[in-house]
Parts: sequence; C-alpha cells; structure tokens
Amino acid sequence: MIQHFSFKPLFENSQLPGWSISFFYQRERYSAEYLKDGDIQWNGPIPPNEEEVKKMIHELMLYHVYD
Repeated sequence: MIQHFSFKPLFENSQLPGWSISFFYQRERYSAEYLKDGDIQWNGPIPPNEEEVKKMIHELMLYHVYD
C-alpha cells in the first residue's frame, strides 16, 4: 500500500499537465514525475512490483487531480 502520497505541479502554469509525486511504499521513499499521458518516470530506484504500484498511483491521481 502506498502511504504519504503527495503531488505538486511540474509547471507554474497549472494548466500544463505534469506532476512531481512522492510516496512511501514498503517503508521506502520513492519519487517520480507523472506525465500528461500517464507515463511515470522514476527519479531514483524503481519500487518492487512496479506495475502494481503504477496502478495505485493512477488511481490516486484520478481521485486527487482529475476528479
């Protein structure tokens, strides 16, 4: 489960899509960029079970950003 999920826009103009995200997963901190097409570019290590983590991130972004 992802914990302490946070995001902020990559650009000052909030109309441009793209977010910097960070979270904890299995007691490790991860950060990435969530791009406008839904692609995730990791900044540093890639979490285990990457595809499962990506699904959780997409759900969180839908809830927080697109809702």
